[in-house]
Amino acid sequence: MKTRIHLIIILVLIFVFALQTKAQNFTSSNLPIVIINTDGGASIPDEPKIGANMKIIWHQDGSRNYLSDANTPELLNYDGRIAIERRGSSSQDFLNKKQYGFTTYLVDDTTKNNVSLLGMPEEHAWILNSLPFDQTGMRDYISYELSRELGQYAPRCVYCEVMLNNQYNGLYMLVEKIKVDKNRVNIVKLSPDENSPANVTGGYITKADKTTGGDPVAWTMPSYTYSTDFIHHYPKPDEITTAQNNYIHSIFNKLANTSHDNNESIQNGFPSVIDIPTFVDFMMIAEISSNVDVYQLSTFFHKDRNGKLRAGPVWDYNLAYGYDEFGWRSQYDVWQFSNDDNEGPEFWTDLFNNSTFHCYLSRRWNELTQDGQPFDYQRIIDKIDETNSLISEAITRDNQRWGEMNYHNYYLNDMKEWLSDRIDWITANIGGCEECSNITTPPLVISKIHYHPMPAWGFTEKQLEFIEITNHGDEQVDLSGIYFRELGLTYQFPYGSTIEPHEAIWLCSDPYAFREYYGVEAFGQYTRDLSNKEENLVLADAWGNIIDLVHYHDSLPWPMAADGNGPYLKLIDLDYDNSLAESWTTEYEQDISGLKHNETDNICIYPNPAKETINIGTNNLRHVTIYNTMGQIVFSKAYNEDHAVINVSSFTRGVYMIQVTTNAGLTSRKIVLE
Repeated sequence: MKTRIHLIIILVLIFVFALQTKAQNFTSSNLPIVIINTDGGASIPDEPKIGANMKIIWHQDGSRNYLSDANTPELLNYDGRIAIERRGSSSQDFLNKKQYGFTTYLVDDTTKNNVSLLGMPEEHAWILNSLPFDQTGMRDYISYELSRELGQYAPRCVYCEVMLNNQYNGLYMLVEKIKVDKNRVNIVKLSPDENSPANVTGGYITKADKTTGGDPVAWTMPSYTYSTDFIHHYPKPDEITTAQNNYIHSIFNKLANTSHDNNESIQNGFPSVIDIPTFVDFMMIAEISSNVDVYQLSTFFHKDRNGKLRAGPVWDYNLAYGYDEFGWRSQYDVWQFSNDDNEGPEFWTDLFNNSTFHCYLSRRWNELTQDGQPFDYQRIIDKIDETNSLISEAITRDNQRWGEMNYHNYYLNDMKEWLSDRIDWITANIGGCEECSNITTPPLVISKIHYHPMPAWGFTEKQLEFIEITNHGDEQVDLSGIYFRELGLTYQFPYGSTIEPHEAIWLCSDPYAFREYYGVEAFGQYTRDLSNKEENLVLADAWGNIIDLVHYHDSLPWPMAADGNGPYLKLIDLDYDNSLAESWTTEYEQDISGLKHNETDNICIYPNPAKETINIGTNNLRHVTIYNTMGQIVFSKAYNEDHAVINVSSFTRGVYMIQVTTNAGLTSRKIVLE
């Protein structure tokens, strides 16, 4: 008996050694190769991060990557310092192959280094996803790809193979970490001193999740099954202030209350709280995949300053598409928000049960499942096959190292069959969408865009930017609830506001500068600035129905003169398709309203009240005279320019009269020195 046991042990050891030896013969890959060597060959702990060197071998022409390229600088996508730690919860407990989080640093090991890895936008926070519990190796990958195809941000990811401390470590995905960044979750960064009503509204990233990562529970919300814990992701739990916590908590409470009360008012119901399209799209991905954790765990939300609460980004989809390592919860014939398990907070079910929200959900499903659209079954299958072709070689090597994808082909075929059943079931059970299929939107047109002005009159370029919106119809339009629904620029029209037939209105970043420079009043002030590169301006009604859409660029075929050279973009004709670059021209006209004003009215004197200096901006400035209340001249100077700065720090505090002479004549203004 002992002899047999010894023989078995010897055979097992030989088998393991053979696998390891074969894995260690790894020399090349069709995927990028990531090489990590920790300082002193140290094991990577759960926390804190430890120092390491990392190289990434990547032939950008698509040719094969070789370990022997590690010392060829032109073939290295990265060669530098990182700090690395293990990450994950269940994967750490149950699997030998670990996943990691790392930060890229400069050689001083102190300064974080924003870099582009494998073609992804520059950042310093990254994740090596080990594909835990997923024998297909692609459930996360496919889910993130689908989410991006729906028009929502999801972490970018690239497959790679990893060498760790001179040992082959298997197939991984290099993934963007969810964080605030213009190329990731594009919201403003909220500092601890921003607690005023004007600033406390954003930005936030909040998640429903478990606390195994060590972060404390911020608050708990009731569920129709279990309660749901919410955790601050940004600002971090140890950085968020009481005022900020109370504010974002109040937004979730308002969502819970309005959805529970079936309040769909665009003035004070849930459409005034949440961005409907992101919540709909989040449910689309959650339900087509039947993710067993979604809604309850790894469920993110984000909110920009003065913007609506948005669902997403999607995250952690390895237990989905009919597979659940810990049970049988990923079924094709249940709604995941109502499956007697991880249902999440009540507002998901309440939103689904609201007839109007449900209509938009049904409409979106119907759109997405059409031929050639993201949820077209054959299109998804083609994506799965394409992905499998990419990673199949690496999966063989990964199995030799870890033996955790031995049934890859079985689970891949099962996933395909399950998806067919899932799509059929949702289509049969989601219901109709007739009531929201033919929504009429108002004839509002984005007609001018000044995204990159030249500085003038002492104003910065950002102070002078604006968007013009024209009512291209014969009737007054109620603007209530209309908003820009994409991140980057935030504005929602006040309830009860209107625009008259054929009237143009302006939204700007600085109402004072706008009035002084352009000579007209702006309708409203948006939050954040227009991008000098490109931006997707989507004007939508309160339910997210698109009214107008312009995605401008600072490159051809868009008019280049608008990029910092003075002119703004102007729609050639209101009947033209403004989504096309050829429908736009450029114009440089300070009088943007089309109403002619005397040049003497177009004088900017600021600040008022003033303390140290007075700025005067106009066209063809010739002379400035300042009088005190006794009529005495206290300042007089000739000019031949468009901008003057006058030092008044030595003047007695009080009221003065300024006379400004231009080629067009003379104008007088009062100014207060304090």
